[in-house]
Amino acid sequence: MKEFTRHDGRAADELRPIKMQVGLLDKADGSAYIEQGRTKVLVAVYGPRDVHPRHLASPEGAILRCRYHMAPFSTEERKPPAPSRREIELSKVIREALAPSAFLSNFPRTAIDIFAEVLQADGGTRCASVTACSLALADAGIPLRDLVASCAAGKYGGRILLDLDSVEDQEGEADLPLALMPVFDEVSLLQMNGLLTEEEFKEAFNLALEGCKRIYELQRQTLKEHYAAATRITEES
Repeated sequence: MKEFTRHDGRAADELRPIKMQVGLLDKADGSAYIEQGRTKVLVAVYGPRDVHPRHLASPEGAILRCRYHMAPFSTEERKPPAPSRREIELSKVIREALAPSAFLSNFPRTAIDIFAEVLQADGGTRCASVTACSLALADAGIPLRDLVASCAAGKYGGRILLDLDSVEDQEGEADLPLALMPVFDEVSLLQMNGLLTEEEFKEAFNLALEGCKRIYELQRQTLKEHYAAATRITEES
């Protein structure tokens, strides 16, 4: 029997090629960039810093604020620059996926602002943004319980597949985005669009978990390489 391959040549359980970087933006406290297939996301983190207006400040810890935005040139048809309902919703989803990972109580009466800009969209922008935002928080020196890695699985052509691209997402039957803190085996994001049977849901859930764990290792490797290079530069100077 011929082995199943997807339209881009991947196996059912194969991630798209992933590239990650941190520390790209000098003016931000932390920054990260991710390419996942043809999806590209740039993230900047500012803070902890004073909250304006001040009445929004919390004595219990920092307020985590997130803005997810798709650039007008990120899609085939020009997208209006004003935030859409979907972008507002995903800003909330991404913030809630990241909040359990950060020690926000260490920074009372402050705010930590995260800006995720989708430069090119080809499916999976929500998950790629969560992954890059977590890297940017780490780069900003925000104390974290763990990094948050995110990946989706879904159903396309009657098969459960990992890391759907735009074609598979738009033409597929279901999509299941997930975010994970692997050290604690704690899921901080789980959504589903479409319909899956109980068995299909379990298969997609486990496949997305495995994808998150692979992405988590890439996150750790990216941070290690970045700070190893920074240490070498410091020692040489």
